[in-house]
Amino acid sequence: MSGVGPVEPGEGTRAWGVPGPGTPPEPSPEPPPGRLAQTYTRHRRVVLSIAAAVVLLAGGGYLYATRPEQAPPDPPPYPSQVAAITYLGREPAPDNVPPKSFSISVQLTVESGPPVTVLRITQPYAGLSLASVPRLPFRTRTGFPHKINITMQVTECAQVPTNAGLPFLDVTLRNTRAIQVHSFILGERYAHDLSEAVQGICSTNSATAPK
Repeated sequence: MSGVGPVEPGEGTRAWGVPGPGTPPEPSPEPPPGRLAQTYTRHRRVVLSIAAAVVLLAGGGYLYATRPEQAPPDPPPYPSQVAAITYLGREPAPDNVPPKSFSISVQLTVESGPPVTVLRITQPYAGLSLASVPRLPFRTRTGFPHKINITMQVTECAQVPTNAGLPFLDVTLRNTRAIQVHSFILGERYAHDLSEAVQGICSTNSATAPK
């Protein structure tokens, strides 16, 4: 029989669009990027800047958390450690003072530290009352000596020694560290002046005054 049929491909030939044997298949096309990827692509620089800032903040927080702790500052000194009182001597009694009164003066000095407030000044003898100028409380600070005039009234001669050995003043002091009551011994001059003043006031009652 004779006729025309489909042409058979020759050896080494292949049809168009059909991969030959041993040829790897062509990769399928990538799907179009999603909305998140498109947003990242458009704002890539901003995203990278934010990420860098987050890393920087995290590193700074770590360094702050792991920094060596500083030692706390030294506390201020106690007021009794920096306050000194010096006896200055007898003073004329102010006008209008009660009878049987005499006056002395002392100087308060703060050597260092924060200001010191004088809250109270007392003395140990029951037969003496005490008033001071300036009026209490008052504050003094480093480098500014403060003169204090003290007027004492003999209220009971029998309860005041006419020959005091080491008389002292009790002073209540306060600063930012503490409140303290400190006894200041003012020395021989104060002891002499106190005894002389009391003897002059209580001369008529010397027989009942304790020695």
